[in-house]
Amino acid sequence: MILQGGVLLAAPVALAAGLLSFASPCVLPLVPGYLGYVGGVDRSGARARSRVVLGAALFVLGFSLVFVLTSVVFATVGYFLVQYQDLITRLAGIVVILLGVVFVGGLGPLQQRFAPEWRPRAGLIGAPVLGAVFAVGWTPCLGPMLQTINVLSLSSGSLGAAAALAVCYSIGLGVPFVLLAVGFGWATGAVAVLRRNVRAINLAGGALLVVIGLLMLTGAWTFAVSHLQALVGSYVSPL
Repeated sequence: MILQGGVLLAAPVALAAGLLSFASPCVLPLVPGYLGYVGGVDRSGARARSRVVLGAALFVLGFSLVFVLTSVVFATVGYFLVQYQDLITRLAGIVVILLGVVFVGGLGPLQQRFAPEWRPRAGLIGAPVLGAVFAVGWTPCLGPMLQTINVLSLSSGSLGAAAALAVCYSIGLGVPFVLLAVGFGWATGAVAVLRRNVRAINLAGGALLVVIGLLMLTGAWTFAVSHLQALVGSYVSPL
C-alpha cells in the first residue's frame, strides 16, 4: 500500500527537497537557458509561449523518469535487506547528516558535478532527453537532496513508496520550471527573491537534512513511521 506511514512522513520532505534543489545555486541560474533550449526558437526569433510550456513539461518528464527509476532501484536493494532495516535506517541517518553538511557548502569536493558535453536536439523532440541528461549530469550537484530521497527509498524497501517519493521530489523540482514557462509574474518575482536569499536557502536545506538524519540515526524516524502506519492501518473509511 503506497499510503503508508513512511510515505506520509517522507512525502512532504521529498517535496521540500525538490523545491530546495530548484533554488540551489547550480540549478536556478540555468533555468532561463533550459527553457529557451527546450522551447526552441522560430525563424523570427520569438518563442511561442505554448511551445515553451510544453517543452518545459517534457523536460520535467524526462528527469522525473530517471529519478523514479533510480529510487526504485534503491528500494529494490532495500527490499532484499529488509531484515536489516533498522540498521540500514540508522546508517542512512549518518549519510543524510553528511549530505546536509555538503548542502551548506561543506565537504567541497563532493559538490562537483559532471556536465556531459553532448546535448540533444533543441526543441520539443529533445526536451525529455535533455531532462534525462540533466538528471544524470547534475546528480552530484543535486546530490544532497536527491540522495536523501534515495536513502529514504532504500530504508523503506517498498517499490511503491520509492516511486511516490521520487514523484514528490520531481514535482517540487519541476513545477517551478513549468510555472516560469507559463509566465506567471509572481513566479518570476519568486525566483528573484530566491536568488537574493540563496545562502539562507542553503542553510535551511542543510538544517532540514541534518534534522532528518538525526531522527533516522536515533531511531525516532522509525518510531514515527511505525505509529503513523498503525494509524493508517486502523483507519476505517465511513463510505
